[in-house]
Amino acid sequence: MQSKPFVPFSEPPWLAGLPSPYYSESHRRWQRVCNEFVTEHLHKYAMDWDLEETVPDHVFSDFAEANMLIPTLPAPLPVEWLKKLGIHDVGGVKVEDWDYIHTAIYADEMARSGLAGPSGSLTVGMSFGVPPIIKFGNEQLQERFLPHLLTCKKRACIAITEPSAGSDVANITTTAGKSDCGKYYIVNGTKKWITNGIWADVSAMAVRTGGPGASGISMLVVPLKGYPGVSMRRIKVAGQVSAGTTFIELDEVKVPVENIIGQEGMGMRYIMTNFNHERLSIAIGATRQARVALSSAFEYVMKREAFGQPLVEQAVVRHRLAKCGAELESLSAWVEQFVYQMTKLPRQVADVELGGLTALAKAHAGRVLNECAQCAVLLFGGNGFTRTGQGEIAERIYREVMGVRIPGGSEDVLLDLAVRQLLKIYQAKTKALGKEQGSPKL
Repeated sequence: MQSKPFVPFSEPPWLAGLPSPYYSESHRRWQRVCNEFVTEHLHKYAMDWDLEETVPDHVFSDFAEANMLIPTLPAPLPVEWLKKLGIHDVGGVKVEDWDYIHTAIYADEMARSGLAGPSGSLTVGMSFGVPPIIKFGNEQLQERFLPHLLTCKKRACIAITEPSAGSDVANITTTAGKSDCGKYYIVNGTKKWITNGIWADVSAMAVRTGGPGASGISMLVVPLKGYPGVSMRRIKVAGQVSAGTTFIELDEVKVPVENIIGQEGMGMRYIMTNFNHERLSIAIGATRQARVALSSAFEYVMKREAFGQPLVEQAVVRHRLAKCGAELESLSAWVEQFVYQMTKLPRQVADVELGGLTALAKAHAGRVLNECAQCAVLLFGGNGFTRTGQGEIAERIYREVMGVRIPGGSEDVLLDLAVRQLLKIYQAKTKALGKEQGSPKL
């Protein structure tokens, strides 16, 4: 039993003691195990490490040894591979019993410090760089790479974005042409804003193997760290500064043709599918960051006095908290609903039915985080504008807002994508219904 009440908006309803239809006893046990481990090994030091702009190497090893990076993979987990590698459970949850709610709890707990950088330095490569190999790689590709990646003996990253092609994935220019002997792809180009890249041994990389547009894109497993023709350097960014954002240059890099992920020309499909997990993970983390920001401000205005009374006694302060609180709890409920749907729908169905809505949820999460972080800074006043002291968490989270609104597909692109995808699904279902009824028209 908790020793004192939760600060309003600090926890999702199911953790604040309210009933929920989504969470089983397995989920609740996992949350307690996950919270204890992540707090002890990450959150106690998260602020200091973020200020230093790096997380010590031993932290990745600590998480890897405890199999605490496996939970960042999309559910269901690759059970057959994990058991082959001697991994039968994660935090007491059997790998075959793992569902997307377990994954979401992990993402939420990893963001509990309010900072995305320290946790992102550990998880992004595994979360988004390994799944394309699991989902689309053939048997020999998996045999060559998954044993080292799933046990974290080697690190991966996802490399899509380029200096002139971010959300516009179909126009990437990094090329991968066949060598004269036919044994290699020769990769040339640049990748930018690649999270975890500086530490990655390999990358699931988008390359152009064919002509212009989406049909010319493929995915390759490209060796990175210490590999001939590859040079990497860290990029200074405004938020998530400890996550290892990287600029990668590729000059005549020889990659074995066996490193192709799936089939040539199918890369765009693989990338779009992979984005669904990335965007939902971002939305979950952003929801927790918004909670940290808003609840910190709530706690502050209850004790900070101005004009002879606590700030919370002023109607304008309560009004700000109420507006942001409503947005936050609505987002939280929507994200929970998404996660539950992921446990009930086959993956291929979820990729289609929820793809556009996932993009919309990620975009909305960024907007809600912006409102909650801005509210926190305003209510902290001068303290919220200061990088140390009582309001430093609000100042730090506000700097991280754009790290949610831009990566994984920038906000404006995702808002448009969501509606286009919903329209596409509607038109396809309408057409199918017309055929079933023997008429091309409704």
